[in-house]
Amino acid sequence: MKICFFSEGSYPHTPGGVSSWMDTMIRSFPEHEFIVYAVGAEKKMRGNYAYEPPENLTEIHETFLDELQFVSSRKHRKSYNVNKEQYDEIVKLIRGETFAWNIIFTFFEALDQKDVGEFFLSRTFFNMIKDVYFVDFPYTPFTEFVWTMRSMYLPLFFLLSSDLPKADVYHSVSGGYGGILASYASFINKKPFILSEHGIYTREREEEIIRADWVKNYYKDIWIKYFKNFSRCAYEHASKVTSLFNVNRELQLELGCPESKMLTIPNGIDTVRFEALKPIDHEGQVNIGAIVRVVPIKDIKTLLQAFKIVKTEVENAVLYVMGPYEESRDYYEECLRMVEYLELKDVHFTGRIDIMKYLGRMDFLALTSISEGQPLAVMEGMAAKKAFVTTNVGACRELLYGQDDPFGQAGYVEYVMDYAGLAQRMIELAQNPELAKTMGENGYNRVKHLYQKDDFIAQYRDLYTSVVN
Repeated sequence: MKICFFSEGSYPHTPGGVSSWMDTMIRSFPEHEFIVYAVGAEKKMRGNYAYEPPENLTEIHETFLDELQFVSSRKHRKSYNVNKEQYDEIVKLIRGETFAWNIIFTFFEALDQKDVGEFFLSRTFFNMIKDVYFVDFPYTPFTEFVWTMRSMYLPLFFLLSSDLPKADVYHSVSGGYGGILASYASFINKKPFILSEHGIYTREREEEIIRADWVKNYYKDIWIKYFKNFSRCAYEHASKVTSLFNVNRELQLELGCPESKMLTIPNGIDTVRFEALKPIDHEGQVNIGAIVRVVPIKDIKTLLQAFKIVKTEVENAVLYVMGPYEESRDYYEECLRMVEYLELKDVHFTGRIDIMKYLGRMDFLALTSISEGQPLAVMEGMAAKKAFVTTNVGACRELLYGQDDPFGQAGYVEYVMDYAGLAQRMIELAQNPELAKTMGENGYNRVKHLYQKDDFIAQYRDLYTSVVN
């Protein structure tokens, strides 16, 4: 079987939970051939892989959104013969209304790459933009509206002009651009498509847009509708849609995913890998670890603010931020400046490391993310018998508090960005090592019994078989 994975901002260029999941999946099915179609932000990442491709990964297609040059040289504006049905559906797309994706796909399937670029600059598309502008946004500057439409639809049109690989199954780990491409590939080639959402793409983009300074307030609603239509496309075309935990399943239902397509398949890890870990003497320090990429969505700044409070009560506390920082250099530099501004001591940014060499030194772990799915970092820490303090995102509450299971509390969950609340929980664990040990044992027992790698691989093996038969 040939399986084509679609990724967005993750594997193989960027390490992290979703990328690790994809790497695990590919390596766990040596009997199948895999292709990866990776959508990235910057072409400088081309060929720079964070993972060594396994033998059964036979092709990697890389597309970067800063390569949107295929329209730049088209100066003339031609008109296209678009029938009324196609015209109306594209206008609905621009307005953020519900529309028929298959009509859009049929239209783009008939265009070659050059024509897609010309269509974007055509009088036909310009007239569509004008129709939307005069109905919905006449009180805004027209030039500003046109550029907003450009920033929204140029990436989409660019991706829909791509040559997509042929495969027996298409599998996207995102309901965003990856979900659109997998839907389009499934539509063109008449092959099944599986969507595995780790986080809920639409909700993540909505939260980002609401906070964003780069989006004018009067355009935020149309941006949110734009991304909701992405998820609707993926839910409509997927044969099966998987979620990692029940909260995300409910969100998928709320966003319109048919219940008949849905499966909940939790992540799983190899707990045996962590059984050889032994506590390492750290000379009277209280070591707090965060297994995390240094990027804004992980909210390292809240972690630093919390640690500032911790240091007032636990002088011998040391913080290790264990993860790569190359993905967002600007944010990393901001974090370093915050360390300096807060006059914080004993903060170490390790960069990308082998966490197995560090986990034994940690007394407990922390995660202060703004958004998560079912974080592998938390599951790995639990497998290493480490208590956690996390924000209430994704499956963290389910992992640490359980769902009617007998294993007990494995840490604390606090509100997003509540650095004071997070700090108090860290102080509690730092001052009560036996409590931290007990919670660590509880977490280990939960992942050992409920979140095993072999179980989730077996479920995906059955899923692949079922969609092709």
